[in-house]
Amino acid sequence: MQRALFRWLSPLRRGKNGSPFSGLAAAQAEVETLSGKNNAGLPKLPPFDYSPPPYDGPRTAEILRKRSEFLSPSLLHLYKNPLNVVDGKMQYLYDEDGKRYLDAFGGIATVCCGHCHPEVVEVIVNQIKRIQHSTVLYLNHAIADFAEALASKMPGDLKVVFFTNSGTEANELALMIARLYTGCHDIISIRNAYHGNAAGTMGATAQSIWKYNVIQSGVHHAVNPDQYRGAFGTEGEKYAKDVQEIIDFGTSGRIAAFISEAIQGVGGIMELAPGYLPAVYKTIKKAGGLCIADEVQSGFGRTGSHFWGFEGHRVIPDIVTMAKGIGNGIPIGAVVTTPEIAEVLTRANYFNTFGGNPVCTAAGHAVLRVIEKEKLQENASVVGSYLKDRLKKLQEKHEIIGDVRGRGLMIGVELVADRQEKTPAKAEILNILDHMKEMGVLIGKGGYHGNVFRITPPLCFTKEDTDFLVDVMDVAMSKL
Repeated sequence: MQRALFRWLSPLRRGKNGSPFSGLAAAQAEVETLSGKNNAGLPKLPPFDYSPPPYDGPRTAEILRKRSEFLSPSLLHLYKNPLNVVDGKMQYLYDEDGKRYLDAFGGIATVCCGHCHPEVVEVIVNQIKRIQHSTVLYLNHAIADFAEALASKMPGDLKVVFFTNSGTEANELALMIARLYTGCHDIISIRNAYHGNAAGTMGATAQSIWKYNVIQSGVHHAVNPDQYRGAFGTEGEKYAKDVQEIIDFGTSGRIAAFISEAIQGVGGIMELAPGYLPAVYKTIKKAGGLCIADEVQSGFGRTGSHFWGFEGHRVIPDIVTMAKGIGNGIPIGAVVTTPEIAEVLTRANYFNTFGGNPVCTAAGHAVLRVIEKEKLQENASVVGSYLKDRLKKLQEKHEIIGDVRGRGLMIGVELVADRQEKTPAKAEILNILDHMKEMGVLIGKGGYHGNVFRITPPLCFTKEDTDFLVDVMDVAMSKL
């Protein structure tokens, strides 16, 4: 087994005092060669021309001890044996022993260009050497340049940008703007949605596992247009009728906004049924509300077919929120809206200390350039289609795969104990997750029941990476 080979090679990689030798990458390559030679049926990582520097920092046990003593007990970790990630390059991550992993989770749909992309890193380093932070009360070209570039990627009159530090913060601001603009308080979101964990966004989030018993007023949750488990299947317009009923029987008849993801990320890569958003947007407009598109996970070319997830539904929102992929791991978010709607924030002073920070906005601008230069959206489309096709074929082999869904490099694989009853395979997914990690693949999970694999790798993912991922998943499922 590959795991046993790593144990056998540990003395070769580390001296008696636990310090790493410089031959770390060579040891990793030897393991991959041996695993391919001695385990003919075991998938092999694609070759990659990078050797991480030796790591001599704290080991897993020490980090776990400190984490337990000094960090919030709410912090979770995947896997029975937690992973200590110390290095990353493009679509690969490395642990404390130099073992290479294929990253099929991308820091939860965050790393779009690839880990430590050289062009993004160079821009960050150059900017941080010049000025790390001042305030938006002073002028700096980084924020203005990035805002202009971001606006150029938006349809219609969406061209005014507010920078934030996260997706939660972006959604909070969007909800406040909508309430100010319309003079209404009521918000409609979709069941199974996730929009953040602050006061307003927790209300818009519609999964009990992400909500605390605190005041969350003025939010109504519409029936989820779930193509896999929903009552109307793929008939989006039938689900949309519930939004009109909420307006009729749960509000004054006027609302502030409707907020939704084009593909529910935390909810298990659930793509909204076709025809749903156009019908709902029309209903919301009649009720005087604004339409907010949460692009925190599906934006920046991840869906392949379009730069923004909402474009796949042929709608134009009034407000767009984004984060994650916008900075390739740098903490930054944004709200984009029209000049008319943006004007509402002049009624009082709105200020964000770190929103528009020179380092973060310079990084975001670099990310946009890399996406375009390296044609990462096109790659997401081509490789994503290939990945989905391979997973569909795997579904034919393994009864545990109930559904394969999503677009581009935002793919979900729902595991069920029974295809007819669609019983969530909660225990099985944890078993498979661990087996895949041991074989060198890191993958996410989500959905209300925690039974959906979330595949959201860096957009530089290749077909060779895809083959390795699916082959590893096949082996892991065969062990059940």
